[in-house]
Amino acid sequence: MARTKEFDPEVALQRALELFWERGYEATSMSDLVERLGVARASVYATFGGKRELYLKALERYLEQGDVVEPLSQPGPALPALRAFLDRYVAECLADELRRGCLVVNTAVELAGRDPVAARKVAASWAELETALASSLVRARAQGEIPAGKDPHALARFLLVLLQGIRVLGRADPDPRRLRDAVDQAMKAVQI
Repeated sequence: MARTKEFDPEVALQRALELFWERGYEATSMSDLVERLGVARASVYATFGGKRELYLKALERYLEQGDVVEPLSQPGPALPALRAFLDRYVAECLADELRRGCLVVNTAVELAGRDPVAARKVAASWAELETALASSLVRARAQGEIPAGKDPHALARFLLVLLQGIRVLGRADPDPRRLRDAVDQAMKAVQI
């Protein structure tokens, strides 16, 4: 007869997510995970697989939490929504006292170059964000908010890179003026 789990795997996964987000993949040992999750090492392996599998499941959980791009698809003027979206990225970076940054960006920097599964998850997340930005900019162009000659897809790629840069700077040096100036310049580039 199989034993019942003595812990809630969902709670354990959330705790693992928080630990990986705080420390990163390499700096988190299996002993750290066992301590934070409050479960035996064998239970971690039996439930989640090894550390890598647990990390990838935690990354999936992170990606599932909330619809990041939803504000870009609201009806009405697109540029104010875009500005609010960019400002929210800056605000989140400035409010992140632990300087955890974004788990997707952290994964890209730490793992994507050597882990194809992690790289695919990062690429899919960024593709979703780029698509949402492009859709918003297509709408802005159709509504006359940006010049007809602007390429919404090229602008979306530019903004994607800006947003990931904001996340990186937010971890290392969240200078509010630097981040806000970058957003101001991006909005000018979109509209000119």
